[in-house]
Amino acid sequence: MHSSIRRAYRSLLPIIVVLISFVSYPSWAQPTESTSSDSLSSEKAQLLNGKAVVALADLPDGVTGVEGHIYIAAPPKKVWEVVTDYDNHKKFVPNVLDSGTISDNGTEKVIFEKGKSGMLFFQKTVNIKMKVWGEVPKHLFFEQITGEFKVYHGEWILADYRQGTGTFLTYKAEVKPDFFAPRFAVKNVQKRDCPLMMSAMKKQAESLVSSELKKE
Repeated sequence: MHSSIRRAYRSLLPIIVVLISFVSYPSWAQPTESTSSDSLSSEKAQLLNGKAVVALADLPDGVTGVEGHIYIAAPPKKVWEVVTDYDNHKKFVPNVLDSGTISDNGTEKVIFEKGKSGMLFFQKTVNIKMKVWGEVPKHLFFEQITGEFKVYHGEWILADYRQGTGTFLTYKAEVKPDFFAPRFAVKNVQKRDCPLMMSAMKKQAESLVSSELKKE
């Protein structure tokens, strides 16, 4: 009886190990190759239908990882202009109260943004000064110089679609406030604000393209 149980346990052990490793390995960390073509097609369909897709992750030391995707019916060059239009972010990006360029040496810019952030009783006005640099119009990096975060850095990735007539825009960031904010509150704010920001970039870029077409 006992030997039969032991044999059954040994036969199931490899399956149990595989299941445990699968559950323990977060989707944030999975390589692209492990994502099925069906799930990729589903996400791509959502993006092409105008939906912003956002994923959040709990990273070590209380850092929250944010990744957002959206499709914009505008070429990468136009999307780049919108993403880097720091002097006017306050006019079209939700929750940005003030913004502008402090310096520009041709390779790297220093910018500032003042925003309101929070949910329910977690409300905060946030000031941040960042350096930004990258490869026009493909890849933009940003990192806090001074501000109200212990960790704040990330990147924008612009990938053209359909021979440059459209752009898949990706936003990635790692954030950790330098003020008290429970992890769940930080994640809730990012879950709400990231799609708003991505949609604002989409709306602004597509509006500019539409205006240019009307002038032709």
